[in-house]
Amino acid sequence: MITRRGFVAGSAALLASCSAPSRRPNDPPTVDAHLHCFAGPDDPRFPYHADAPYKPGVAATPEQLLRCMDEAGVDFAIVVHPEPYQDDHRYLEHCLAVGRGRLKGTCLFFAGRHAGMAELAKRVPLVAARVHAYAPDRLPPFGKSELRDLWKSAADLGLAVQLHFEPRWAGGFEPLIAEFKSTTVIVDHLGRPLQGTPEEHERVVGWAAKFPNTVMKLSSYAPSTQYPHRDLAPIVRRLADAYGPDRMITGGGFGAEASGASYRADRARARSLISHFATADQAKIMGGTAARLFKLA
Repeated sequence: MITRRGFVAGSAALLASCSAPSRRPNDPPTVDAHLHCFAGPDDPRFPYHADAPYKPGVAATPEQLLRCMDEAGVDFAIVVHPEPYQDDHRYLEHCLAVGRGRLKGTCLFFAGRHAGMAELAKRVPLVAARVHAYAPDRLPPFGKSELRDLWKSAADLGLAVQLHFEPRWAGGFEPLIAEFKSTTVIVDHLGRPLQGTPEEHERVVGWAAKFPNTVMKLSSYAPSTQYPHRDLAPIVRRLADAYGPDRMITGGGFGAEASGASYRADRARARSLISHFATADQAKIMGGTAARLFKLA
């Protein structure tokens, strides 16, 4: 008898196998540029921070991640240090050690509290420093020297700055994007178009022409069946055409419940959103551009 779980898993595998073209020897690597790992609440070595805004109850470990990567054909991945650990990076260090060269990371430091960034960058392979601006009570100090100092620290270390923000806060970042024009700025989650009005998000679309150092990340692409029930496909199309395959990367699909089949299916869905591009350009977005930016080989 076919169970519901078996049907879903089989459907995911079928979707993935039908949607992803076969890899060729000279194709660029595939890269998941955005995922989180959690030790869970039961590992005393890596406790959640006292100020954690949320605390996942189930572990999503680097060992599970590597199994999923192997089964889904993902060569490299970027572990994005999540908020439950705040600026305690011990679990990130653990994850990258387990990855043995297949994983790199982004760090999370706060303006005025980023003195440890340089030392962390010496110990582990980092690609970016992440800044959040989506909760009114946890905004960065826009226009203040502390935020500029954090940005400069990342720039001096050769790191990108990775921005996770609601569109209404985009303007606060623009002076620093312009000032540090040689520093890559990664826009997480499509610039969160569903957390703002179309007019607010249009400012993020405009960064493609205004700031050549910005890179758009195709991630967190909720289906239209979820609130606020807006179709992401035309938004992705507009962003993809604005930024182009050399300035677009993708990530997502890994979590506590992920399997190789579900992970592959999620990447197939991402590819379906950029199917208007030629196959070679799709391959850039699915990994080639991230491999170039983050020196993955």
